[in-house]
Parts: sequence; structure tokens; C-alpha cells
Amino acid sequence: MPGAQDDVTKPPTDHAGRVLRVTVLCGGPSAERAVSLDSGQAVAEALRRRGHRVFTADVGPDNLGALDEPADVVFPALHGPFGEDGTLQRIMAARGIRFVGADADASALAMDKVAAKTAVSAAGIATPPFELWDQATLARGDSPAILLPVIVKPVDQGSSVATTIVREPAAFRGAVEKSVQAYGRALVERFIVGDELTVGILGTEALPPIVVRPKRLFYDYEAKYHDDATEYLFDAGYPADVLERARSLSLRVFELLGCRHLARVDWMVDREQYLWFLEINTLPGFTNHSLVPKAAQHIGVSFDELVERLVRMAIEETP
Repeated sequence: MPGAQDDVTKPPTDHAGRVLRVTVLCGGPSAERAVSLDSGQAVAEALRRRGHRVFTADVGPDNLGALDEPADVVFPALHGPFGEDGTLQRIMAARGIRFVGADADASALAMDKVAAKTAVSAAGIATPPFELWDQATLARGDSPAILLPVIVKPVDQGSSVATTIVREPAAFRGAVEKSVQAYGRALVERFIVGDELTVGILGTEALPPIVVRPKRLFYDYEAKYHDDATEYLFDAGYPADVLERARSLSLRVFELLGCRHLARVDWMVDREQYLWFLEINTLPGFTNHSLVPKAAQHIGVSFDELVERLVRMAIEETP
């Protein structure tokens, strides 16, 4: 797949009536590399089915040659640091390249879970109580101020990478040390008992919320990408006002953080049906388990049409 170029024989049209040259970037250096490769392949195949000329490339900080390929627009199907944290976006903006997804500032803000939660909380949107831990807090021998159970996870990773539920005091320090040693910082967050609910954003529209019910302890990496028993429910028994509130709050978060084109906003719904903001993903997945494509399909937008719409949005942006 990397470096593949496809010619087209049938010329479907974009809004300007022409076939587009699209560079799809995938892979990258993060812990979500495998998911990104799957997303990139799916996006590239969809664009080819639409008749566009597609160039795909596996990129990284020291491998940016794909950006020299002539293209009308770049679709970064990347997840995690470098591809989703504003680094790549800043490089593309400096080169005057149109690209799908949030700009550099919004990407950086959204990728940093602590910064995003701080901004959202300041706007009056509930998020579980949290603390930031690093080597200094570990060295001081601090204790968590948040009552157990808690979730311990890296500040700037996705796909539930290195995420742990801590229920016993004896397990806390080890969980934090593991995250800090691997990723530099750890987010310690109160564990909310309830359902995970996710809302995709497409342009200025909040897609139908999906309630995720894994058969595992929580919605971890395996449940997200490999466990076919995980349930994705559009009708999970919640009142319409709860679902509508999730949509409206998701749009508020999207706008507050300065996002564009697409995102996925993740929430917990507790036993009192109260919504708690967890995080926002500015380049959500495009695999066969991914939630934004599922939500788009639910309102009649096929995978191919979803990808086409995103490319059109980027084309209309002024670099």
C-alpha cells in the first residue's frame, strides 16, 4: 500500500467537476500505527471507488516525502502523536497544503486530554475529576486526591492504549509508573460507572449517538478493534433528551476546541443519566469497527460518501 498510485478510467466529479489527486497518509510512529494502516487503506479504497487518483504513504517525522507528491488535498488517516497532535498539521499548513481534519492548534489541544478537559470544564461542561501525574509527583510520593476506583491512562494517546482501572490502593503507584515511564505523563481520572457513549461530528452536524457496551471490563483496545462481541447500540433505552443533550454538548466541545470537518466526542453516562466528557478525537478511526462511519451509515451516508464529503470540506478551505 505505501507509495501506491492509482490511475482512474472513469471520472466522477467533485463539486468543481474534476477528478481529485488525494494523498492518504497512514501508519506513523505512534502506538496506534496498526489501526492507522487499516484506516488509511479503507480511506484510500473508498476514494478510488469514487474515481479519484490516490497516492498512499506511510509517514513519520523523518519520512515526509509524501508531502512532495502533487495533490489537491491530503487525508491524514493517522492516530496518536505526530499525526494527530498538531505536529503534522503544522508542517502541512506551512507548506500551504489543504488537509482533512482540525488545524494544528485544535489538534494539539484535543490530543492533550488534560488540556481538553480543562478547557471543557472551564466552559461548564462536566468531566470526571482528574489529576496529572509525572515523574515529579511520583518522586514526592504523592497520594491521589481522587477516591478509588480511578482510570489511569496516558495524556496523549488514543485507542485506550496503556489504560488501567485501579480499584485497590496497592495497585495505584504501579499503574501510574507504567504510564509515566512509557509516555512521560499520566492522567488519573475518577472511574464513572455507566455506559460509554460516543458522538461523531461531520461538518456542523452531530451524528446519532452510539452507546458502546463491551463484554470486557471496559472499552479497551481489544474491545475496540478485535472483539466482535462488543455491542454498538443506537437504541440503548436512553430517553431522547439524554441523546439530544449528548449531541448538543458534543457540538459545543467541537466548537470550543476549534475543530473542523470531523471528530468523535466520547462521554460516560452514569446511573443517573448524567453526561461526563472524556475526550475528543480529531482523527477518529476508519476501520470496520470504527464509530463515526457506523453513525454516518445510520443516517444513510455510506462509507464512500463520508470520505468524499470530508475531502470536499478540505478542498473548500483556504490553506
